[in-house]
Amino acid sequence: MKWYCFFLGMMLGVPAFSQKVVDSSALMKDVQKLSSDQFEGRKAGTRGSRLAQFYIIDRFKKIGLKPFHDTYEYPFFFQPRDGKRTMGTNLYGYIPGQLKTVIVVSAHYDHLGIKSSSESQDSVFNGADDNASGVGGLLALAQYFKEHPPRYTLLFVAFDAEEAGLQGAKAFMKMPPVPAGQMRLNINMDMISHNDKNELYVCGTRQFPDLKKYIDQVAAGSSIKLIAGHDNPDQGHDNWINQSDHYEFYQQKVPFLYFGVEDHPDYHKASDEFQTINKSFYYKAVQTILDVVKKMDSDLPENRFSGARIMN
Repeated sequence: MKWYCFFLGMMLGVPAFSQKVVDSSALMKDVQKLSSDQFEGRKAGTRGSRLAQFYIIDRFKKIGLKPFHDTYEYPFFFQPRDGKRTMGTNLYGYIPGQLKTVIVVSAHYDHLGIKSSSESQDSVFNGADDNASGVGGLLALAQYFKEHPPRYTLLFVAFDAEEAGLQGAKAFMKMPPVPAGQMRLNINMDMISHNDKNELYVCGTRQFPDLKKYIDQVAAGSSIKLIAGHDNPDQGHDNWINQSDHYEFYQQKVPFLYFGVEDHPDYHKASDEFQTINKSFYYKAVQTILDVVKKMDSDLPENRFSGARIMN
């Protein structure tokens, strides 16, 4: 077993002794499963989405996340661009901490579903990077903190209907399980597995500069390039503030950090498959995000306004 762990560590480009921190086998299995044809692209309101929900709920149960009100499922309705009223379902559970104040860890599980593609004969848009990778990271973090009880209460949320205009996050913040004032921070993951330059961006330190020192401390010891950016309002499309679910937290003045990669050739294409993600990079990205959450959990002052300066 020791030789197997060493060999696996060499393959992934990470030290063998770190394998017990993030379970690389479970991480890859989750992403491969969620991005398989079985789930038909996970478009909100479809059969494939429902099958993905069953898978995520089963993983929540096995990890041991506690449900609110005896359920992990929180349905909501929205009106997509085609005008047909659709039901989405957010999934979440929590790990109680020493503090009642909450850090929300989030990732959306929906994608584009089945549609015609001019680039490929494949009509299933499986969204391995976007965003099975974020959900895989969410499950890996949940597993770690279940085994290492946190200081903050950690709420793990798999959002639906992000691709339809952040609908799941909007529904969540309209009726949150805890008041927004009790949320210390949102950690959002959306597209964290596909980058050829070994670069992972973290967006939000411009808006919440008191968080930058924690990012710098983790970046100094990371095996990937953790880069603060994509949060300048003057950048146009390269400003990621409103481009994923963290925006709804920001709208209610909840600090956030959004982790993601820059767009790649497979973005919103049928070719965004498990085979095309960078598996070594992905493992190291999840490990780096875990290190950030660990740092925030241990060192972040409970009072969100303690020394904080909110900037545009």
